[in-house]
Amino acid sequence: MTESLAPVQLRLAAVAGWLSAAIVLVNTAKRAELLPASAATQLLAPLAQLFAIGLILGLYAASRRRGPLLTAGLVANLAAVAGLTAAEVCINLVFAYLEPAQVDHLRGGPLGAALTAASLLFILATAVYAAGLWRGGAPRIPLALYALAAVPIGLRAFVPEAALQVSLLVLAVALAWLAASLWRGPAARR
Repeated sequence: MTESLAPVQLRLAAVAGWLSAAIVLVNTAKRAELLPASAATQLLAPLAQLFAIGLILGLYAASRRRGPLLTAGLVANLAAVAGLTAAEVCINLVFAYLEPAQVDHLRGGPLGAALTAASLLFILATAVYAAGLWRGGAPRIPLALYALAAVPIGLRAFVPEAALQVSLLVLAVALAWLAASLWRGPAARR
């Protein structure tokens, strides 16, 4: 299948991927307390997911072979990333300013269920989307890294902090690598 986006649009999607990867690195440094949690870093955090949407759409457009698996993966992945954006807004722009008891109360209600659902959808949607992109000719190694990193990130409440940190770093590498493949064009994706 021919690409449905012009090279300039694919390059914009690549830039969105690099911005997402950079913000994931900032978020990781903040979690590791290498950067202070400030109003700026809290506000920046949800932008990683928003920029990832541009990369997700660009990868779909660049896919050489589209089918029901890839389309289902795209829709599910966009929904999951939108859910994660909402989660990041809650965590960084709401929870950060509340007392721990208030956060626990909110997480004990429907918001906690929604956060869990968004995380589980992220794991499943990423696996389906990566499988569809695999069939569509996207680079295999960064796709595998992307799919593998999604599991501990989606299960962040249940994995050790060190595993989450490593997964976030792997995710940033995968996003940057996938973005580079879009930037270089079709020959880089074969």
